[in-house]
Amino acid sequence: PARNAFASQVLGASFFASHVSSSRVLLVGAGGIGCEVIKDLVLFGFRHIEVIDLDTIDLSNLNRQFLFNRSHIKKSKSIVAASVAGSFEPEAKIVAHHGNVKDGKMFGYDFFRDFDVVLNALDNLDARRWVNRMCIATGVSLVESGTTGFLGQVQPIVKDAMACYDCTEKPVQKTFPVCTIRSTPSTPIHCVVWAKTWLFTQLFGEDDETETAELDKAEADGGNSDEINALRKEAGEMRALRSTLATPGAAQRVFDKVFKADVDRLLGMDEMWRNRKRPTPLAYAEALKSTAAAPAPAAATSTAAPATTTQTLRDQRQLSLKETVEMFTTSLDALAKRAAGSSTALSFDKDDSDALDFVTSSSNLRSIVHAIETKTRFDVKQMAGNIIPAIASTNAIIAGALVLQALHLLAGRGDDSSSSGSAAAAFGPSHAHDVMLGKSTRHVLSGTAPPKPNPSCSVCSDVYVPLILTGPSSSTSSATLGQVITLVRQPRSEGGLGLDEDEELGVYEGNRLLADPDFDDNHERSLASLGVDEGKFLALVDEDGVRQTVQLIVVVREGE
Repeated sequence: PARNAFASQVLGASFFASHVSSSRVLLVGAGGIGCEVIKDLVLFGFRHIEVIDLDTIDLSNLNRQFLFNRSHIKKSKSIVAASVAGSFEPEAKIVAHHGNVKDGKMFGYDFFRDFDVVLNALDNLDARRWVNRMCIATGVSLVESGTTGFLGQVQPIVKDAMACYDCTEKPVQKTFPVCTIRSTPSTPIHCVVWAKTWLFTQLFGEDDETETAELDKAEADGGNSDEINALRKEAGEMRALRSTLATPGAAQRVFDKVFKADVDRLLGMDEMWRNRKRPTPLAYAEALKSTAAAPAPAAATSTAAPATTTQTLRDQRQLSLKETVEMFTTSLDALAKRAAGSSTALSFDKDDSDALDFVTSSSNLRSIVHAIETKTRFDVKQMAGNIIPAIASTNAIIAGALVLQALHLLAGRGDDSSSSGSAAAAFGPSHAHDVMLGKSTRHVLSGTAPPKPNPSCSVCSDVYVPLILTGPSSSTSSATLGQVITLVRQPRSEGGLGLDEDEELGVYEGNRLLADPDFDDNHERSLASLGVDEGKFLALVDEDGVRQTVQLIVVVREGE
């Protein structure tokens, strides 16, 4: 019999055909949970599956991501997972996408709207929030999942009926005083945080408007005013350097500024080093000629990936100073090239090889300057990504619960008049649960009714409307912000939103103010020139706080 014969028999042929084999499922993430989920989907009888993952397969994945083997190392997770899972059931149509789910041009409004349910198997908070928002914007049901060691959870999400991922506040990551991170690091994590959240952002990320406030607060709290003024000067110099990243010699200029000039400036503050070890400046030319050997590896920890060859793998070995400088140069040049070719800022992703190389090399160079233990690329990935070792059995249990909750949400789709019997009665959104996997001796697996949406949620309490631009993909280059503002004020009968001319309207993209009643400088600028491309959101905020915020999601449809 077919692998799904028992599922079809238990659910009933009609229910199975209308809610399983015909459903279109999007799986985001093909790692620990994702491998289990795609296997479960195929064996259960789902026939239309698409999977997205940006990552490639690493040796450390093989102990728990069972679809992969040694021959797959360095290959795309999504492509290999689709191929291997497809071999379980040739009738299953599995489409793999090797890319970033936040790429609005590849995975925009129309892409998400084409699915009946989305399954999240991610380990990245930013990506989770993005998928959650896209599902709210398109009205597509979502099942969120995650594991941490022996713990795990599954959360079904239906727009206007169940709380979304952002309805509850997430635990705040540990933060470090700005002056410790910027001036006086003493541990490897200080250097990793500096490289990831400050240096990477200064060179490639969005303008960080919080830095001035952090320095002001540090000064108000009694921080060294000379040190804080030096940090302000450094930030201004970094902005100037950023504009030259696409020109030859950029890596050396950044290196000599960050690891030589800035350190020399700090050394001039004698009081700061009275009870601390003084840092040692590094110059690019001398460091690149260094013949110093790599430091001896630290004692193995419980989270270290196993070495399987006599020659330690690149990610798990300590690099020499020269190798670290070379990694810094190569990764900075690669990121600079990508930033120059994109209208949007880059963000750190532990699965982005260039970004991880940059943070690894930058943090280790800073560690060398401050006589701190350096870390391997593998260690930095864990620290920068806040990774807790995964457990295969936890992933398998959560994957099964995820597919079961997806079936509940799918059972509420469309006309159920053709479905009858025990399956129709047992499945549906009203039977969905938030599932928790814990270590309690009494209740290892427990379920609770999903909470209602939070009225104060900054995501699902907004109104989402597609802003459809017809014509070639360059439509964002021709449509101006002023045209959009004029359009939304037109009557609904003319394609607008009917917003009153007297309403005080602020227009935002993320945290950036693009226009308000007292600021119309951008009205004649194209959306593309403002960094508003396909898949981006424009928030229309009522300055008086009377009307709900309207989120316009940019959609480009060629040939219409």
